[in-house]
Amino acid sequence: MQDKTGPSQAKTPKPASAAETREARLKAALKANMGRRKAQARARNDSADGDNDNDKGE
Repeated sequence: MQDKTGPSQAKTPKPASAAETREARLKAALKANMGRRKAQARARNDSADGDNDNDKGE
């Protein structure tokens, strides 16, 4: 038999106080920001590596 926990019930419970709510929100925003920054760094690194390969043949 399957349990009846849906995706919303499987998440962690909401913080009780305003400070905890703010901290959770900032933590999520920081995590998303770091993910974007890492993706941008990888893209810059990949494009820089591609440019250097063309210059080595000359």
